[in-house]
Amino acid sequence: MSPVAFPANKRAPIYRDVPDEKWNDWRWQLSHRLNSVEDFEQVLRLTESERKALTTQGLFRVDITPYFVSLINPDDPDDPIRKQVIPRAEEIVPFTGMMEDSLAEDRHSPVPGLVHRYPDRVLMLVTTQCASYCRYCTRSRIVGDPSATFSRAEFEMQIEYLKRTPQVRDVLLSGGDPLTLAPKLLEELLSRLREIEHIEIIRIGSRVPVFLPQRITQEFCDMVSKYHPVWMNIHVNHPNEITQELADACDRLTRAGVPLGNQSVLLAGVNDCVHVQRKLVQDLVRIRVRPYYLYQCDLVEGAGHFRTPVAKGIEIIEGLRGHTSGYAVPTYVVDAPGGGGKIPVMPNYLISMSDHKIILRNYEGYITTYEEPITYQPHDPKTCPYCQNKRPEPGQTGITGLLDGDAMFIKPEHFDELHNRGGGLHRLRADTEKWKPLGIGGGEEL
Repeated sequence: MSPVAFPANKRAPIYRDVPDEKWNDWRWQLSHRLNSVEDFEQVLRLTESERKALTTQGLFRVDITPYFVSLINPDDPDDPIRKQVIPRAEEIVPFTGMMEDSLAEDRHSPVPGLVHRYPDRVLMLVTTQCASYCRYCTRSRIVGDPSATFSRAEFEMQIEYLKRTPQVRDVLLSGGDPLTLAPKLLEELLSRLREIEHIEIIRIGSRVPVFLPQRITQEFCDMVSKYHPVWMNIHVNHPNEITQELADACDRLTRAGVPLGNQSVLLAGVNDCVHVQRKLVQDLVRIRVRPYYLYQCDLVEGAGHFRTPVAKGIEIIEGLRGHTSGYAVPTYVVDAPGGGGKIPVMPNYLISMSDHKIILRNYEGYITTYEEPITYQPHDPKTCPYCQNKRPEPGQTGITGLLDGDAMFIKPEHFDELHNRGGGLHRLRADTEKWKPLGIGGGEEL
């Protein structure tokens, strides 16, 4: 058990007589999820808005574990956990800027379910199922739909792509939620990835420890520890989600050697408050979870009422920096619409700069000057073995480059090789056998 004490989860009255062995069984939790007006009326006093949403056809899937629904104050319609998982009529209202695939993941998928937006890492979508469903889900276009799940054939295509793409050193498993996979299938996935020599680390993005901490058994932790280095980012948005059960699950994971981070989404009426955020990050650090990202809410269908101005996120970061431990301050990011990737946004602490000094302010508004060095001997990329990367082996495919400010896939029929030759990305023309710089922003066509 974790040495850190938090309130234990209080079961909703309807679950009082459920034996502990069932309540603590993650399979029982999954098979007893709530998803209808009739289910929720046994636990909560529904509002008209919630009732309307729950009876509207075509909305994003609803499923909530008994454990997680028990965290909701049944008499508070504005409970921060309630807002995250129970739909409201606002989901039916469209808003300006709404996008079906706001992050352009489909455009960066060389094979189904694999997103290769950044040069050295990929996102591997391994399931469309979750333990519970967040109302602001970025992937609501596919998540929760059993008919959209990934097949064995698509899984094999993902593995084959990774085998033949040696610049990929980091694989992030997501979905849906990888921890909802059958245990044998999840271990097979980890085992197959670990067999690929150039994959250095495996990351798992999961909200299961929060929705379903019963899943994080010692058996699970022992299995994961066989495939290190494995990292995990969990997803906690509000301090009310941090219970003793979550603390114990995180303790088991960290003792099994899994470093933990947290990704939050900035949500109107849930955590758009610096005091809530400060409590959240401090409680996360107490359970050995490093606050990693605070996301601006994406432009997805049904999530318009969760969006805040970006200025609110900057205000929150300013209220954290200097006011709590530095490693408790997440990076605030906007995942750029259209596939531009995560862009950090932060308060402006740099007031001005010249070639000999910079003017800075601290979190209290204190202004200071930092003198730049008079002489500076810069790093020489020509003599650095890290800058002089080895050329790819002949026949490698799927090389990723940066063209016109966007990650693209350069097919082998266009280029024999792509290489970072110190001064930027270059291509080797098959016809001339000469290296030529890629025209970043210059419109070089493939």
